This record gives sequence, structure tokens and C-alpha cells, in this order.
Amino acid sequence: MNMLMKLAATAVVAITVSACSEQEAKIEVPQPVALTEESVGHYCNMTILEHTGPKAQIHLANNPNPIWFSQVRDGIAFLRSPEEHYETTAVYVNDMGKASQWDFPGDDTWIDAQQAWFVIESRKTGGMGTPEVIPFGSEQSASAFVGENGGMVVRLAGIPDAYVLGPVGLDQQSNNPVTGAIQ
Repeated sequence: MNMLMKLAATAVVAITVSACSEQEAKIEVPQPVALTEESVGHYCNMTILEHTGPKAQIHLANNPNPIWFSQVRDGIAFLRSPEEHYETTAVYVNDMGKASQWDFPGDDTWIDAQQAWFVIESRKTGGMGTPEVIPFGSEQSASAFVGENGGMVVRLAGIPDAYVLGPVGLDQQSNNPVTGAIQ
């Protein structure tokens, strides 16, 4: 009888763990959200629509609204920052290859950051006037951008932490903004 009780208890625990695992697996990935007048930058606390260039939106678990970043670089810094301990469910960036203009990329250009190609170290700056991590939906679009604006093409994992977390300064020779990664 004692053995039967142990088996029953083990079965109950296994079913409970299985049910919890199934619930966790059913977390729905949110879709990108359109920018509005209420979209405020997480770090700068300024209206995102007042900034030019590509943006980022990060969706967190148990939060129905995305957090916004006026530069993609800031969004990636958020993901890599040791002080930010949040479970992300989705990260979207503007595909600048689909954007009709640099200043306002549009609401139909959001792509999953994991699928994007990024240009770093280009001459183009982001909405806050600092070096930007510029996202593209294809490697070809990113390479064409590099041909016109300099820089290098990388995937999300290839962006150096120092590029997004490092200090920003001015290159003494060119007077262009640079990050801690290339100073």
C-alpha cells in the first residue's frame, strides 16, 4: 500500500509539472505595435515620434504594452544591460530597406530583430544623434547601405557589447560620433 501511495504522489507531481510546462509553452508572441503620440522612449522619456531614424520596441512578459526606444542601439543596450532583468517575448526593429524615408520609417516596416541584418560603424546617426545600429530585412539591403554610408554588416549576436553599452564621443579626425567599441 505504501508503494502505491508513492506512485500516486509521483504521478500527481508529474502531471502538475507537465501542465505548467504546457502553459509556459503557450506564451503568445505579440505582434509589432504602431507608434502613437503616447509612445515614449524608455531611456529618454521623450515622444518617439519626435526622433528620426530606426526605432525598437521590446515586448516583456506580463506587460501588454511594448517599451520603446528612439534608437535601435538603445534597445539592444537594454537587452544586454546587466541591470535590466526582464523576460522578453518579442523584439522588433524597423527594416530600413523597406522604409520609404530615413526620418520616419513607417509602421509597416517592423521585423523581428533576430531575423534582421544590422549595420554598425556607419556614418549615419540615430534619432538621438549618436552612432546607430541600423536594421535591415536582408543582407543585400544592409550591404548596399554600407556601400553608401560605410560600416559593416553583422547579425544581432555579432553586435559588440561595447558598441551599444560603451560611451559615445567624437572622433578627433573626422568629428563623427563613435562608441566605446571604436574610440
